[in-house]
This record gives sequence, structure tokens and C-alpha cells, in this order.
Amino acid sequence: MINIITKLLNGMNIEWKPLGELLIRTKGTKITASQMKELHKDDAPLKIFAGGKTFALVNFDDIPEKDINGEPSIIVKSRGVIEFEYYDKPFSHKNEMWSYHSKDKNINIKYIYYVLKNQERYFQNIGAKMQMPQIATPDTDKFEIPVPPISAQTEIVHILDTFTELTAELTAELTARKKQYDYYRDKLLTFKENEVEWKTLGEICSISVGHRPSNNIKGKYAFVNAGTTPSDYLSIYNTDEETITTPSRGQGGIGYVGYQHNRFWCGPLSYRIRSINDNIITRFVYYVMSNVPHKIINLANMVGIPALNRKELVNFSIPIPPLEEQARIVEILDKFDALTNSLTEGLPREIELRQKQYEYYRNLLLNFPKVEDK
Repeated sequence: MINIITKLLNGMNIEWKPLGELLIRTKGTKITASQMKELHKDDAPLKIFAGGKTFALVNFDDIPEKDINGEPSIIVKSRGVIEFEYYDKPFSHKNEMWSYHSKDKNINIKYIYYVLKNQERYFQNIGAKMQMPQIATPDTDKFEIPVPPISAQTEIVHILDTFTELTAELTAELTARKKQYDYYRDKLLTFKENEVEWKTLGEICSISVGHRPSNNIKGKYAFVNAGTTPSDYLSIYNTDEETITTPSRGQGGIGYVGYQHNRFWCGPLSYRIRSINDNIITRFVYYVMSNVPHKIINLANMVGIPALNRKELVNFSIPIPPLEEQARIVEILDKFDALTNSLTEGLPREIELRQKQYEYYRNLLLNFPKVEDK
């Protein structure tokens, strides 16, 4: 790959031109968020873009014909999360945004998109200077774009498209596997009332809260407290046993169930839960609890600052199949979990590696020195 890129870029004649001179800038349509929601139809043919990932699908006669763009274009999401999106079907967008397309046969619009995508951080830094992050049309119009010959633009697009298509395929595979995981998890963990024995969490597990460390020097051990991710990493730990954790207090964390198998520090806003019965596997209890977050939320007091009291948690019902069946269920779900969630193996890891590879080659292919930089 490096040899191909070196050959492609060697001796290439590069012009630098402002984006506003290269492309045609178009406006959007006057539409509100409530109108987008009202007009949206799942199978409608026309996409209306708003900020972030928000969009609506509408019919062609739902907005003025003059506001519909049928050219392959770069959409500039100019407020909030500042980013660029490429779209090659009929579309429009809210009128505080803008888009670019080209009528020039010597310009590959997808190539320009990749150049801008590679410079997103630059535009985000400009936008960060405002109270509400945003950029204006001069910020993009005046931005200079390196323009190699059309043959080179096309080859660069081909190389980068190959990476993005592979990532898209892996992402689609991950989505399918997650649906499969959800199906089997529900199937394996659904028991009729008289099919197995049921016990309360307080009967089968120790349940306690952690406490604040006196030594908070940064280190490698996760500090698990309220929320869904570690609050920090410390140089000390207070448990090295496999443990279920679930927040006792705080907005956004109630209902989340975590599983710790490495040494960590449990904070005062998190319960630590472990099996005290040789016939009950802690990991099995974790899967049962994490499969029904809504039931945990229902136990909590959600008025004001959400709080989950221990006296409510101890009465949480757990199905208890035979030990061999617990082990079988854990083995199956562990394989799905590794495939769909692990950052060290499985599809998420593969997607992360492919994304880094794509970004590396994108930067390599699009890092053209200006004459004054030589």
C-alpha cells in the first residue's frame, strides 16, 4: 500500500484553491425541528439533514422544489457538532447549514469531502471559540484545498472508499451480531415462575457500598462509582474479586449494571454485589441483572436525584437454574459479549483498528505540502 501511495503522489502537480472557488455553495430549506418530526415518514424518498445525526425523510412535495438538491454534495453541519457528510441522493437541509457540489469535470466531489473530513478538527477548533460551537460560510469558502489531477483524485477516493466500505461492512456485521446476542440473552434468561427456583438478591449475594479512598494518586486501578464508566484510575484498590457493580445514586447511572473481574476501587455511590452461595455463579447473576435494567430503575426513587436504596435492591428476584445450566448460559453469553463488546478482541476491536488504518492512510494521501512549506 505504501509503495502504491508513494508512486501515486510522486511528482504530482498540486494547485491550492479556496473551496468557494472550486465548488458551488447551496442553501437549505426553512424548516423547524417540529416540522421535520411532523413530516417524517420512514419510507419517504427525500432526506432532510439537521445537526448531528438528526434527519427526517419526507416526500418531494413537502418542501419547495427550489430547496431540493439532486447533486452529489458535501453537507456542512455548522453548529453544535461541526462535521462534514457526503450524500449522493436527493436531499435538503436546515437553512442554517450549507452544502457544496461541483459541475467541473476536473473535480471529484468525493475527493474534496475526504480533504474536509481530514480537517474536521481544524473547523471544530474555529467553532469552539463561539459560545455555541459554530462556523460561518467564510470559514469554509476561504479554506484552501489541494487539487491534484483528476486521475489522482479518483485513485485517492478509490483507496479511501475501500477502507470506509470495509468499516461499514464490519459495523453492519456488529449490528447483526448484537441483535443475535440480545435474542439469545433474552431466550436463555427467561424462566417461567415454576420452572426454576427464585431467590432474592439479598439471599444469595453480599451487597455493600464502597467508600472514598484516602489516597487518590493516579494509577491503573479503576475507581467505580456512580455512572457507567470509571470515575478515575487510582494507585490503590479495595477489592480483587469478581464483582457486580450498580450505581446507588445519580442521574444517568441508575439501571446500569457493570462487572469487574480485575482489581478496582468501589466508591461510595456504587453497590458491590458478589455471590455467597457455591451453587450460584456471580457472572450469571450479572447477566440476569444487566438484561433487565428497567426493573432496576423501577426499584429506584427517581424523584429529584435518582436513588436506589439497598432495602429495595435486596428484594430483587433472581432465577436460579442448576449450577451446570448457569455455567452453560454464562459460556454462551461470554462468547457473544466478547464478539460484540470487547475492545481487545471481537468486532469492536476490528472496527477500531480499521478506523485507525483508514485515518492513517487518509492523512498520508491528503497531506500535500504547499510550495512555501517545502
